[in-house]
Amino acid sequence: MISRIFNSKTALLYLVAIAMPLSFAAWMALLNNFVVEKAHFNGSEIGILQSVREIPGLMSFSVVLVLLLVSQQRLAYISLILLGVGTLITGYLHSTVGLYFATIIMSVGFHYLQTLNQSLSLQWIPKYQAPIVLGRLSSTQAFARLSVFIFIYIFMGYFAFTYKTVYTLFGGITILLGIIAWTGFKKFNEGALQEKKLMLTKRYWLFYLLTFFGGARRQIFVVFAAFLLVEKFGVSIHHMVVLLFANAILNIYLAPKVGRLISRFGEAMILKLEYVGLFIIFVSYAYVSHVQIAYVLYLLDSLLFAMSFSLATYFQKIADPKDISTNSAISGTINHIAAVFLPFILGLVWLKSPYMVFLIGAGIAAISFILIFLIPRNPEQGHETIFSNKEILK
Repeated sequence: MISRIFNSKTALLYLVAIAMPLSFAAWMALLNNFVVEKAHFNGSEIGILQSVREIPGLMSFSVVLVLLLVSQQRLAYISLILLGVGTLITGYLHSTVGLYFATIIMSVGFHYLQTLNQSLSLQWIPKYQAPIVLGRLSSTQAFARLSVFIFIYIFMGYFAFTYKTVYTLFGGITILLGIIAWTGFKKFNEGALQEKKLMLTKRYWLFYLLTFFGGARRQIFVVFAAFLLVEKFGVSIHHMVVLLFANAILNIYLAPKVGRLISRFGEAMILKLEYVGLFIIFVSYAYVSHVQIAYVLYLLDSLLFAMSFSLATYFQKIADPKDISTNSAISGTINHIAAVFLPFILGLVWLKSPYMVFLIGAGIAAISFILIFLIPRNPEQGHETIFSNKEILK
């Protein structure tokens, strides 16, 4: 039984789906309260920290260069261990510079692993199974996050665990799982021989553009939606954990269903629903004045992340198999172009007018919604957009 697990590509993908949230969910769940209580951050400083966090994401293209020396599978193990190390040391560093340093270590591991996880998933999972399997993997990640939130709530609410202890615990577990994966799993065939040249491919332009706007929209939610709850409404760490707990339960239930909806209705329809919802939510964030409504908006906003893997399945359908690894890395960089600069810029905007931050997010959602109409009903190689067959783009 155990040998069968360690000989399974799918089992490895599930292990990563569990191990990655153990550290990252703990890091994110505690972050806003940790930096306010221990480091006394303001809106500008949290914006800078989040910009620092996204710098390794901007450098995701460098994965391709490292792959000249190390296989994707081994680099995934190294990245998982780095993620755990960065999370573990966060609790010991209360200075601004120290937190920035720990954030970079954590972020290098997380963003490299995220890129490699997408690449290996799209190479190892057949196209016809991808929406279903990716939905289940997303549900598994949500379950892992849920477990983190439950334990944080119990440990900090009933046993008075410190931030340092919690960061050490979950970072240490991730390191341990990375070592187990490295020593236990066999080396798998990665599929088609991957292109190692870093270059943009003209026919993937719509995927690149949607990835860029997706990164911008994600940062507004990750950085400022949670910060709104803590700074404006004074939400405690225990209430934040309960909120994340509720979100994880909903994602466990909905993520597999989203996979089935993608298989039935296609990526374009699901992405349209996502961006309509985002527009409404961001406009509501701008003017929310009751904490209960803010809770509902946060949960709805989080649920829309369950639809985000539809962009990955769209790319899998239009991509040449040999391009998956390189373009997973390139798309990671594109996703983080806005992510590096936007938190810092919007952090300054926040100091003057918090509601403008969310109106900017609504504008990004509106642009993304318009772009979705360029995805064909049945995307495939040679039919990447509705313009693919037009002479002007040949």
